[in-house]
Amino acid sequence: MLRLLLVDDHTVVREGLKRLICPLADKWSITEAGTGYQALELLRHQPFDLAIVDLSLPGMSGLDLIRRIKGEYPSVAVLVLTMHSEEQYAIRALQAGANGYVTKDTAATDLVAAVRKVASGGVFLSAQLAERMVLQLNGQRHVPDIQVLSNRELDILQRIVNGQRPVEIANALNLSIKTVSTHKRHVQEKLRLDSTAALVRFGLEHRLGREILGPPSEDAGEA
Repeated sequence: MLRLLLVDDHTVVREGLKRLICPLADKWSITEAGTGYQALELLRHQPFDLAIVDLSLPGMSGLDLIRRIKGEYPSVAVLVLTMHSEEQYAIRALQAGANGYVTKDTAATDLVAAVRKVASGGVFLSAQLAERMVLQLNGQRHVPDIQVLSNRELDILQRIVNGQRPVEIANALNLSIKTVSTHKRHVQEKLRLDSTAALVRFGLEHRLGREILGPPSEDAGEA
């Protein structure tokens, strides 16, 4: 029996995924977690073969959770299931240690195929996403300006696009307002944008307003 850990903060999404997977799966065991912290607690007490992880999680980001899983439980495969189809997100997830990357509009049969391949030790990407990633990495496809941002800066930009105020961002990421303002300034400098309105326009153009990556581990010590 394949033991799956499904990590998504939306109950409706988890229930929907279970309904999609169960009729096509061969007696898989599915355990749910709504946060990265809950997922790690479950991993401490029972074995899993595969974790299906959303990038958007409260408290601990999906990227941070992937790093924790691969660092503490290297035998557990990780499949990212997200809204984002852009290659820059897939690259960040794979760099964090993910074994596969699929989007939430993937057909149920493809999702089951991805689970089976990743759980058996393989790597799964859709053909279209894999092609775009290869072209980008080979310099044959334009690299979006967003690639110059760190994971922390990308997270803060997304939160600005979603309408969060500096104090809300600071509270969500456990940072000082001054640190948030510093990161925002760095984002503006890197993207050569001179206002919050320009940041929001840029974010909307790059479809950054839909999902929050959360605080990445690379900057976890900043205050």
